[in-house]
Amino acid sequence: MTLQWTAVATFLYAEIGLILIFCLPFIPPQRWQKIFSFNVWGKIATFWNKAFLTIIILLIVLFLDAVREVRKYSSVHTIEKSSTSRPDAYEHTQMKLFRSQRNLYISGFSLFFWLVLRRLVTLITQLAKELSNKGVLKPQAENTNKAAKKFLEENEKLKQILKSHGNNEERVLEAENKKLVEDQEKLKIELRKTSDALSKAQNDVMAMKMQSERLSKEYDQLLKEHCELQDRLGRGNKKRL
Repeated sequence: MTLQWTAVATFLYAEIGLILIFCLPFIPPQRWQKIFSFNVWGKIATFWNKAFLTIIILLIVLFLDAVREVRKYSSVHTIEKSSTSRPDAYEHTQMKLFRSQRNLYISGFSLFFWLVLRRLVTLITQLAKELSNKGVLKPQAENTNKAAKKFLEENEKLKQILKSHGNNEERVLEAENKKLVEDQEKLKIELRKTSDALSKAQNDVMAMKMQSERLSKEYDQLLKEHCELQDRLGRGNKKRL
């Protein structure tokens, strides 16, 4: 294996390792969010998009080169020509075909896992933000509900006081009661808005969890196919040897 394909294979193994680490169930998204918020990532972020696109371009070029090599050594004309020129040329052609197919799988899976890794980091970050928003909105909703109950109790007390006092005091208390009712309506509106925001955050969290589970299932399926392809290539290599 040449130096460039050794580097691509190492990059592929590193991608698989990172994806497995990100999919560990005992590490919460908030922990990854803290890791991503380190100062060193802020300095690297300016070069991240350029590096991401550069790696994609390099992997696409290597993938297309591997496709070209596979088509070159898979053609019937090449195999017949090599068979008639030298007796051992056929085995040499098959060896090159095996190497080109191996390079095709390595570059293809490297490109795919690179895109999956970028999407997985984005989903983890979004899920951590939604969980943080949920944790902030829930205490606000509880505090608003307690304040509304408190104003309702005060309103009931004022109603009882109005019944026991005279007309002049009754007017004053009615004005205060009216003000309290208005405040109560405002609090109810705020409580409704906070409850809607909390419900929306919970729905977003559920959607993110479902999307993360679907992505994990797709990754498991791809990893299984990758293992099958490696086993198939290993058996093909043993047969040729």
